[in-house]
Amino acid sequence: MNTLISPPPTPEPPLLVDAREAARLLCICPRKLWQLSSDGKIPSVKIGRSVRYSRAALMDYIRRAEGGK
Repeated sequence: MNTLISPPPTPEPPLLVDAREAARLLCICPRKLWQLSSDGKIPSVKIGRSVRYSRAALMDYIRRAEGGK
C-alpha cells in the first residue's frame, strides 16, 4: 500500500521579534533601531523588561519610508 507522507506544516513566524532580530530584518544596526523607536517612528511593545517589535510595525515603517507605496 502506498501512503503519502505529507511534509510537516511550516511554522508561522512569531508576531513579535526582539531588537536584534528587528534590526536584522531592517538591515540596520540595533542603535539605529533604538533611535527610530525613541523618535516614535517604529512602535515597540514592552513585556516586562523586554522590548519587542511587531512584524506588522516593521512592514509599516518600510512602506512609509518608501513613500507610502
